[in-house]
Amino acid sequence: MNAWATMMAGVWLMGECELNDCEIDGGKIGVKQGVLVKRCRFLEESGCASVCVNSCKIPTQKFFIEDMGLPLTMTPDYETGECQFSFGLSVSPASEFDAKNTPCIGRCPSAGGMRKWHEGGDSTCHMMEEDNNE
Repeated sequence: MNAWATMMAGVWLMGECELNDCEIDGGKIGVKQGVLVKRCRFLEESGCASVCVNSCKIPTQKFFIEDMGLPLTMTPDYETGECQFSFGLSVSPASEFDAKNTPCIGRCPSAGGMRKWHEGGDSTCHMMEEDNNE
């Protein structure tokens, strides 16, 4: 039900979605408990992995976990622009570490500046620094 409601209510923000089966806690498969955003408008428009993670993925997961009492793991695919919502799958520390350490997307309009802002640090993304030296 949560996947269906998210799909129906989120199309205007995220883009075309479809229900699918996904992994849930306990290593089981949740039938129609997933939503695949086929091409995320948020990611496409921002063009920035840091904005995706810090302004969408983490706050949305937190909302569903803390306010709705429902585990949710979101898995963006920066190559295809897809994002998998897995309702009933708890966030793992390893997946959050990986998400926060995703290199900047080459097309990032801030050239790593948003990562700097989100992390409160003085350096831009190491991937962008390499690209600028070439």
